[in-house]
Order: sequence, then C-alpha cells, then structure tokens
Amino acid sequence: MPNHFHLLITPLADTTLEKALQLIKGGFSFRRGKELGQRGEVWETSFYDHRTRSAEEYARLRDYIHQNPVRRGLCEKAEDFRFSSANPKFERDEVPQWLKPVPLKAG
Repeated sequence: MPNHFHLLITPLADTTLEKALQLIKGGFSFRRGKELGQRGEVWETSFYDHRTRSAEEYARLRDYIHQNPVRRGLCEKAEDFRFSSANPKFERDEVPQWLKPVPLKAG
C-alpha cells in the first residue's frame, strides 16, 4: 500500500510487540537512508494492534490484508501485488500453533 501496511506478526517469546515493530521500522529506516539516500521521518509515532484469538480470525485478517491492494485498485488479483505475502514469490510462515484448532477427543 502506498501509505500504510498491515502485519500479522507473532513476536518471539522474549520480544514485545513494541520491540518487534521498533526493529522493523528502524531496520527499514536504516536501509532507506543507506540504499536510497533518503532521510527524515517516514513513520507515524504509533501503531494499532489487535490480538488474534483463533485460526478463523487469523484467516479472515490474512484475507483482508491480501485483498487491500485489490480494493485500492493497485492490482486485479492479490497475488499480483509485488509487496504482498499473497504473491507466490514470498514464503509464508504457518499459522501460529496456538491458533490452530485442536480436535475434540471422543468420549
């Protein structure tokens, strides 16, 4: 997206969400300066978060994220957007284990 991005992120056990985003934003800003010679602020000072609680919600949010560039008219199919995890050139992580449905035991 030209003016924002969405992430489905599971920080490592010893990392907070805030620290994970600081690393992502800081890493991008560093590379932007080094590779493109661009300086100055690029990020807003905050972010919005939402805790995903089920595999169904994860799938709904993933599909929403994938369809965002389609809704904005940036591509016809989500897989055609070059910056999207829907694009087959990117390897995606599995759904976090704790979100996967657990089969009920009989009896």
